[in-house]
Amino acid sequence: MRSAARPVAVTGTGVVAPGATGRAAFRELLAAGRTATRAITLFDASGFRSRIAAECDFDPQAAGLSAREAGRMDRYVQFAVAAVREAVADAGLDTAAGDPWRTGVSMGSAVGGTTRLEADYVVASDRGRDWVVDHRYVSPFLYRVFSPGPLAGEVAELLGARGVVHTVSTGCTSGLDAIGYAFQCIREGRADVMVAGAADSPISPITVSCFDAIRATSARNDAPESASRPFDRERDGFVLGEGAAALVLEDLEHARRRGAEVHCLIGGFATRSNAYHMTGLTREGLEMAEAVEQALAQARRRPEEVDYVNAHGSGTQQNDRHETAAFKRSLGAHARRVPVSSVKSMVGHSLGAIGAIELAACVLAMDEGMVPPTANLEHPDPECDLDYVPMTARSQRLDTVLSVGSGFGGFQSAVVLDRPDRKVLQPS
Repeated sequence: MRSAARPVAVTGTGVVAPGATGRAAFRELLAAGRTATRAITLFDASGFRSRIAAECDFDPQAAGLSAREAGRMDRYVQFAVAAVREAVADAGLDTAAGDPWRTGVSMGSAVGGTTRLEADYVVASDRGRDWVVDHRYVSPFLYRVFSPGPLAGEVAELLGARGVVHTVSTGCTSGLDAIGYAFQCIREGRADVMVAGAADSPISPITVSCFDAIRATSARNDAPESASRPFDRERDGFVLGEGAAALVLEDLEHARRRGAEVHCLIGGFATRSNAYHMTGLTREGLEMAEAVEQALAQARRRPEEVDYVNAHGSGTQQNDRHETAAFKRSLGAHARRVPVSSVKSMVGHSLGAIGAIELAACVLAMDEGMVPPTANLEHPDPECDLDYVPMTARSQRLDTVLSVGSGFGGFQSAVVLDRPDRKVLQPS
């Protein structure tokens, strides 16, 4: 007989986001509805169609990284390490005192070490002039940015974790999927503690070029602070972002034994594919609706028990219509009553990192009793006719929260969070 699934607690959070390094600053940004989008400063973007982004004002030294660590790590790994350190401190977790074989890491990234990979190639090829490059001009750590794999390895080394260690790369759902995988590892008894999250630093010429080519990003260059406009009828694409977030997940009994504060429980996770198109979405939202329904079923929650939905809300025309249809399909009549919002309106779309950043936002929202707003939602789209919480945060007790993600390649994922004092029904 299969043993009962173990409840999974969230005991720590850490965040590096545009306009907000650290959990407290991020909470303040969400409550204020403040946008962190601006003209790109990380490189000369004057020749690009979209010249705006949500950048992190990140100082590695202030974040506690040594000069050697910063020299070895690409920018996205630096973000991840800073977020993990904050999450572990928030959880009061001494990883050295625990069983390293029962401690694991699950981190997500969509584009890995794009920043350094591109910069070193430009130097090695003399700005693309030379087809045969000279390896003497690249960093000795270049291989570490060639794939996203070393991200989880860096975090595992930092924590001394010897259990399940994985990097998940499923495009824009990487953060949700990495945390969902960690949830499953604990739920099924493969680990007692998992540090999970995601990081990306994609603001580079090659990434901006990719999204320019398919016109997926906003060209509202004259007003970058209001360019990210999810569910607004004047939206014209997403605003690229960067950042990281990490959660400490534990078996609930493990957390209780060590006297940890439990922020919330993860009740369910599901992921589906539309098997339809690399970048296109159907209007019906069937695959996202299926992921939502499965995550709610796993959490033993009815649609009407959901108090807040953190939407993917990228600000593209097709995504926002697709999501609206998916919520109506999966939540039924409750879709018109539940508040829904997109934090991408404030911190942009950091690709693989955003799902983890949004889950951290959900945890903070539950702690604070607050629904984050959708900034810049000034002209509601009649086709997006749900309660998308325009402009201003709301005070509201949140017992059950749903967070969803949608990614190029057809990925659709959903996570359900529950307040720790809410009764969790165990599978029979």
